[in-house]
Amino acid sequence: MPREKTAGRDILIIITGGLLGLAGTQVTFAFGIRFVSPVIWSLIAALGPIFVLLFSALFLGETISVKKAIGVITGISGAILVVLRNRSGGAYSSSVFGICCALFGVTGYAAYIVITRKVSAKYTPVTLTKWMFLASFILLFPLGIQELPDQSIFSQELTLLPILQLGFSILFSSILAYCLIPVALKRIKATTLIMYSNLLPLAASISAIIIGQDIFTWDKPLALILVIAGVYIVTQSNSNKV
Repeated sequence: MPREKTAGRDILIIITGGLLGLAGTQVTFAFGIRFVSPVIWSLIAALGPIFVLLFSALFLGETISVKKAIGVITGISGAILVVLRNRSGGAYSSSVFGICCALFGVTGYAAYIVITRKVSAKYTPVTLTKWMFLASFILLFPLGIQELPDQSIFSQELTLLPILQLGFSILFSSILAYCLIPVALKRIKATTLIMYSNLLPLAASISAIIIGQDIFTWDKPLALILVIAGVYIVTQSNSNKV
């Protein structure tokens, strides 16, 4: 990839966005998922479009049209339906601390999407993710280095499966995902992009069904229709520019 000259102000914006959307979101998830069920976390994650809609109106001057608001509500209703009808249960219990972590993670990710909207159009995804991951590494390295040797992944009893799971999280959930976000932000509005986060409860539900942690019920197809309808309404709220 060609090396790009990055303006100092743009680097500051990229780093700020990275700390919010990468370091902040991942850390709050790592802490909060211990205290809140994945189902409740998915429900709170579905509130992302609302925060992006508000941030975009405040900082980017985007207009909140009635059609766009209806689309957001429709998509969120699909995500809520999956969460409320989810039957996986489990040993998880929710707490105020876990819910607060989830809310902070969602607002941080929404702020990241809005903050990096303009710089994403100026630089390649590699340049953007380079600075975001570097800033996040510098921030988190002192916090995690002391606990690193005690992690079970370095024990002799470690099997191949945890390594593959960790590799999947690093390659797909982190690197690939954060490389594709700037590509999307060059072509669509922040509000439209975050609408696709409503697919999270559906993806979680489908994965749970495949591995036997959930069962197929009537609400899954209905929720999928609501989410797709919400995304379609938002993307069509401006026919020329979404």
